Amino acid sequence: MSSDNGLNADLLESLKQSLKRYGMRTVLFQQNMAQKIGVAHTDLKTAEILNETGPITAGELAKITGLSTGSVTALIDRLEKSGYVKRERDHLDGRRVMIIPIAKRQEQIKAHYHALSTATTDLCTSYNESELTLILQFVEDINRIMEKENEVLMNERREFLK
Repeated sequence: MSSDNGLNADLLESLKQSLKRYGMRTVLFQQNMAQKIGVAHTDLKTAEILNETGPITAGELAKITGLSTGSVTALIDRLEKSGYVKRERDHLDGRRVMIIPIAKRQEQIKAHYHALSTATTDLCTSYNESELTLILQFVEDINRIMEKENEVLMNERREFLK
């Protein structure tokens, strides 16, 4: 069975279903990891966002996560209490408070991912450079699609709450 552009429709459907299963298992893995280290799932994901972004304001964090400013404040309070972040005045603009990830705690989070990282590296080494380049491009393209779809959902939610 082929689709209009010559792709095998069954193969394409299998890929889409596999990506859906991957996303589901990723969420479950993250939930289990959060439970393992004793934080809420949202707190773990936020700590990882901060590791990726570096210091940002609570407002910037609210925009990234789609959470209300009140929810973000409570989230930052929990992360600060558990030692994952600290609040500091912005050196350039003293009115702004920056949320700073704590490097030691970020390293502790990374250590919990060691087995997954090793297994992923082992899998990746079974592909040649050309295949890895294609896989990397595909994953980056999927990330862009997810970012766009998340933005659409956050905008729809904002409109609904007005």
